[in-house]
Amino acid sequence: MSTVSKLICVVGFFCAWIQPVIAQKNSEKLRKEQERLEKSINVTKSLLNKAKSNTQATLSELKVLENQLAYREELLNNFESQIRSTELQIDEKSQKIETLQIQLKQLVVQYKELLMYAYKHRHKEGKWMYIFSSKSYHEALKRKKYLEKVAALQQKQKRLILQHQRLIHNEKITLEKEKEYKLVIVEQKKQEKENILQDKQEQETNYKKLKSEENKLTAEIQLIENKKIILKQRIKEAINAELLAEETRKKAREKKTVVEAKTKTTTKISTKTNVITAKETTTNTAETNNKKVVTITETKEVALNLNFETNKGRLPWPVEKGTITEGYGKHAHPKIPNLYTNNNGVDITTHKNANIRAVFEGEVTSVLSIPGAGKVIIIKHGNYRTVYSNLKEVYVSSGSKVSTKQSIGALLPSEGEALSVAHFEIHHVADGQINRINPSLWITR
Repeated sequence: MSTVSKLICVVGFFCAWIQPVIAQKNSEKLRKEQERLEKSINVTKSLLNKAKSNTQATLSELKVLENQLAYREELLNNFESQIRSTELQIDEKSQKIETLQIQLKQLVVQYKELLMYAYKHRHKEGKWMYIFSSKSYHEALKRKKYLEKVAALQQKQKRLILQHQRLIHNEKITLEKEKEYKLVIVEQKKQEKENILQDKQEQETNYKKLKSEENKLTAEIQLIENKKIILKQRIKEAINAELLAEETRKKAREKKTVVEAKTKTTTKISTKTNVITAKETTTNTAETNNKKVVTITETKEVALNLNFETNKGRLPWPVEKGTITEGYGKHAHPKIPNLYTNNNGVDITTHKNANIRAVFEGEVTSVLSIPGAGKVIIIKHGNYRTVYSNLKEVYVSSGSKVSTKQSIGALLPSEGEALSVAHFEIHHVADGQINRINPSLWITR
């Protein structure tokens, strides 16, 4: 066999092996995505069941319903992808079975031919007489090796036949399982289509209720936007005050270190040499002490900062269960024209009076109270700040050290609703500038 032929065989074998592996990984990924979507739908269903005790259609309920509808449509697409993936796997299995069956037939034919050849060329006194009738010892050895090769070839053919039979049997079992799974997914897809239709009908009903009170709804949204502006200003003031206080403390530490150093260098020593030595030693000690104070503080800040950054996309949610009903940035209202909302963080709708928790370890730097908007907690994580607002009560105070997922407060109930909305923000402080960050990119999916 030429080098090119060998290479083609190797490539062919590799492709035949890698394709099922890729298909399997793709199926696993789709099933994990299905689990995530089903979990999200269960959360929104739970919230809607709580909200249905209220006869009034509310904005929060409508947003939760919109999320559920989006999750269902995403799940429907997931089912369609899984069906396509399963169909491809079924085709691959069917082709593999056909190939194995063809190979099995060829092996059986070869085995028959081998047996017929051995039978026709057998010696009438048996194989031992065939060996002993050799004219020389060398010829006898050659005949013995020939018979051993024929026997070994027969055994190899038998093993190959049995191996192919087992492979075909296993592939058929796998094929049947894939077909059964496909039927289950098809049924789930049908059910999800019905659920989507029901959600759309409910959504339309709620839109009509809210449309009849459009002026009231517009005023409510405008009130919320005004509260956001006040919150934004108060957060900025609180962080700036914290930075100013930190800078003042830093300057005080540096001034104290310099004063201590000067005091030590003016100590009276009897001899000139001792005076010089004392000055040098004291200065070195003062410099060392100064470095220790600054280094320890900066090391802690840098470590916490780096730890927070490395957890981007993996931070826990500020509530145990909920759904994001308004994302970061500017958004147009789905039904009321020319009405926009601006969000400096994310709004997460959850159960009424639910606890809110820290998304990462840090230190509470501010606890604010905003009339009509509840209480606000700001936590420092190195150069980062996380903000938790719309609270009715807090469990921490300024200066408190908190750990990841620690409960720090309880949410206000939304007016006239059986739900609560947590407002969550992330800020990055660099060179005295406060930059807002999209929290959706930082919390786990």
